[in-house]
Amino acid sequence: MATRLLREYIRELMKEEGILPTLEAVFNKLEEPIPLGYSNVGVVLEIGEGVTEFAIGDRVASNGPHAEVVSVPKNLVVKVPKNVSSEHATFTVIGSIALQSLRLMNPTLNETIVVYGLGLIGLITCQLLKANGCNVIGIDIDNQKLKLAEQWCSETLNPKINNSVKRVIELSNGFGSDGVIITATDKSNEIISNSAQMTRKRGRIVLVGVIGLSLNRAEFYEKELSFQVSCSYGPGRYDPNYENGGLDYPLPYVRWTEKRNFQTILDAIDKKTLNVKDLITQKVNLNHFSKVYDNLNVKNSIGSLLIYSNSSGEIKTDTIIINNYDYPNSKGVIGIIGAGNFTGTTILPALKKAGANIKCIASSRGVSGTKLA
Repeated sequence: MATRLLREYIRELMKEEGILPTLEAVFNKLEEPIPLGYSNVGVVLEIGEGVTEFAIGDRVASNGPHAEVVSVPKNLVVKVPKNVSSEHATFTVIGSIALQSLRLMNPTLNETIVVYGLGLIGLITCQLLKANGCNVIGIDIDNQKLKLAEQWCSETLNPKINNSVKRVIELSNGFGSDGVIITATDKSNEIISNSAQMTRKRGRIVLVGVIGLSLNRAEFYEKELSFQVSCSYGPGRYDPNYENGGLDYPLPYVRWTEKRNFQTILDAIDKKTLNVKDLITQKVNLNHFSKVYDNLNVKNSIGSLLIYSNSSGEIKTDTIIINNYDYPNSKGVIGIIGAGNFTGTTILPALKKAGANIKCIASSRGVSGTKLA
């Protein structure tokens, strides 16, 4: 979806601005650093106008970028129950990705569901399925993750060792699994083909991960299989009115929204039906964040926590000084608000050519302004 939107944006920009300005805008965007992360736990420092469900001092989990201070719309924040530790609450947002796949799968008691891929999301999916009374079969090529998954799965399979399709059919009395949730990442089409082969007639397949999607029509047609892609956290995701504007969906009509899925995960952790403690493989101070990001492909890594140093609880108002000049008896200086593509490709070059004295640039998120400065 993100790729399609990017193509549409580039196409429209080329129509309006031409090829060269579009290329400049694209390359400027590629050079710009982006905030990382989307699952945080902290304490409320301030609340905005019209926000009534939170108070200063509340401990909350939020869907915002990793930072010391995060500004998040109210539909992307939930209170953390007092018996849930902050470390465990950091799994709120990532856990809702797994939960949304269950909402789409809609499993019933005693159904056999395969989880294909036992990374962090896959292992949480296994636990949620077990809590729903399902017979869970986990598939992965990493034996360490298979070993960990044994506590939540009726059986685990390594497709490099076992014939996973044949074994799943055997475990389901010859009918095939009722559904498959794919949480793996693989460029090949093998996973989607295997998933279709191991699923019973009129079964369901839900895709969470990123895999090759050249579907074999016969495999899906002959069984009338249902295939659906899960959109991360649930209803409300990518809707600016919901996420940024704070417009909630009425519960009687949309039972499980993005925020209500967050609350469900925290409730599951609180009631011990979801175990995230065993999923934490390392804790790293923020100053050493590269230990996490430089080793994302390490096989034994599942859940990594970034720990922030204790602060006084006051909002920081530090100013980054790019240039410190005195301008005695000189012409005025210019400040710029807004650091988008137009500023970077048109306004700044024109001001520089005119010899303007630019003192500061401000942007809503700080990253683009710092980069242009």
